[in-house]
Amino acid sequence: MINKIKDLKLAIIGLGYVGLPLALEFGKKREVICFDINKKRIEELDKGIDKNLEFNKKELRKLKQLNFTYIEEDLKSANCFIITVPTPIDKFKRPNLSPLLNATEMISKIIKKGDLIIYESTVYPGCVEEVCVPILEKFSKLIFNKDFFCGYSPERINPGDSKHTISKIKKVTSGSTPKISDLVDKLYNEIIIVGTHKASSIKIAEAAKVIENTQRDLNIALINELSIIFNKMNIDTQAVLEAAETKWNFLPFKPGLVGGHCIGVDPYYLTYKAKKIGYFPRVILAGRDVNDNMGNYVALELIKKMNAKKIQTKRAKILIMGLTFKENCSDTRNSGIQNVIVQLKKFQCHLDLQDPHADREEIKKIYDIYPISKPNKSKYDAVMISVAHNEFKKLSLQKIKNLCKKKHVIFDLKNLFNSSQVDFRL
Repeated sequence: MINKIKDLKLAIIGLGYVGLPLALEFGKKREVICFDINKKRIEELDKGIDKNLEFNKKELRKLKQLNFTYIEEDLKSANCFIITVPTPIDKFKRPNLSPLLNATEMISKIIKKGDLIIYESTVYPGCVEEVCVPILEKFSKLIFNKDFFCGYSPERINPGDSKHTISKIKKVTSGSTPKISDLVDKLYNEIIIVGTHKASSIKIAEAAKVIENTQRDLNIALINELSIIFNKMNIDTQAVLEAAETKWNFLPFKPGLVGGHCIGVDPYYLTYKAKKIGYFPRVILAGRDVNDNMGNYVALELIKKMNAKKIQTKRAKILIMGLTFKENCSDTRNSGIQNVIVQLKKFQCHLDLQDPHADREEIKKIYDIYPISKPNKSKYDAVMISVAHNEFKKLSLQKIKNLCKKKHVIFDLKNLFNSSQVDFRL
């Protein structure tokens, strides 16, 4: 077993929105092997190119202690492996552990006696010890907590947030034995300036992570449902929330399209495990149902508003402003706008998609439409502002109106303008 933190030789597996920031932070303190199975991703990072737009060339090139590789053999010199691969859901909204299990199997064929494997990927409580550890034991022929050890420290990365960077977000840590727990905690304290919280077990750390986003999801679902109710009553939801927020203990959640790799995914990991142990989680799934259907609701409301203004919806030209799951980031995974676009296509609307942060080829792959860089004036029957990118916040309402035909509908899903100025706000 590794007893001293200075003896840790670090490898980070997966260089996406979680792994790369982690690698860069550790790279300020020690040598790091930075591994990803995507050869193109490694070649780009070697040249100082981050397609996720989280880091620039200067930031990537100045750290000489980062060794980027896609070759598994290069991992053999490490004795501490941090796995940061994605954990999505499948089309049936069940956990898709394939990336996690593949990474675990790969590492199991490399680890040696005394090695430490730390997981950061979001999972359900018990996943590391019940699912990953048996794979590690099977292929390595080593015994858990005798020959190798595990830790879990769930990621808390916030893509596109320049204020709450990785070193400024408190980190939950855990280990498979008390000594390993201390070692994992000391390792992360190298880079986390606001400190850590050492959980008493891996299961507790796993559970803590998965309920963070479940709680947020449920709160947003409540506000989304209120928004639907108030819209039917012709009451401005934002005005109601502003009034309610004058009470000190009212929680300031906002309505909106819920997407991304966390809030729209993590609750399903918890409900999957709950069902496995014989409990049907009604409240959590009800919240998910509300949020999963917000895209359909928004699309139908747009069609209703167009019909009310006698705008022909078939072949109507609609501009969608914002395709990522949140503002000022390039991550399009599980974006809330996706269901809106699917529904509008069913009405045979002609869509222009615009996003200054999203990858052009990625958008084409998802929607079979290339995004436009600049909309034409006097062209659109409707404009939907779906993501509050800084570039969109700078636009005046008049500039947006200039993009529209004389008779048009403006849908402001991010409440950038007053309710009296637009046709619809959530």
